[in-house]
Amino acid sequence: MPVWSLAALGVTLPLLAGVGARYLVHGDLNAIHLVLSLFLSTNLLICGWEACLFLQRDVIAARAAVWRQWHRDTGRSPVGGFLSARVPCRRVLSPAVWADVWATYSLFDGSFSDRRSFGFSADVGNGFVTPVPTLVLYAAFTLGILPAVAAGILGLMLFWQWTYVTSVYWVSFFLAGRHRRVTRVETLVWIGAVNAPWVLCPLLGLGVSIRLVLDGNYAVLGF
Repeated sequence: MPVWSLAALGVTLPLLAGVGARYLVHGDLNAIHLVLSLFLSTNLLICGWEACLFLQRDVIAARAAVWRQWHRDTGRSPVGGFLSARVPCRRVLSPAVWADVWATYSLFDGSFSDRRSFGFSADVGNGFVTPVPTLVLYAAFTLGILPAVAAGILGLMLFWQWTYVTSVYWVSFFLAGRHRRVTRVETLVWIGAVNAPWVLCPLLGLGVSIRLVLDGNYAVLGF
């Protein structure tokens, strides 16, 4: 299967599970729940990639050099080349395959091939620390498995750290002068737009979590 379809499947399956479970239990759909479900499902996939960032940290710089040379030879985008590459079923869970997520991204921000950087440490931390809380929060937002106040407190913790860490990453990118090594369009797309959901969606999540704590119920999510 092409890499892009595997990534889409990795987001779609948990998204459909959450939305479907809500519909079965509550008999309706909710726009806020849908947006946060998409974000949390995406974060779960990214967590897997971030684990690969740590596990393959010694080879990512070398793979970035390979993709850079591939770009020179073909004139094509390494991101497009990676996303269109086909992965055998037996290698779908191989960290070596997903290391190329970071190898290609390193062409825009070299901090992900440098374990001393803030971006590297922040993403590795997210990859290992947030998967379980993300699943618990997702289940709480979908099925109300926690008291609303407890779900709100957990949401405040998770959504605040996503907003803060992503904002600091943006600042660190410019303070380190990495924007001078790429074009303005690449900065806007790959540094700005790609990371924006980790600020915008958590801001929505913070608002929802505050309401859960103050209201003591899940009315903000429609049940």
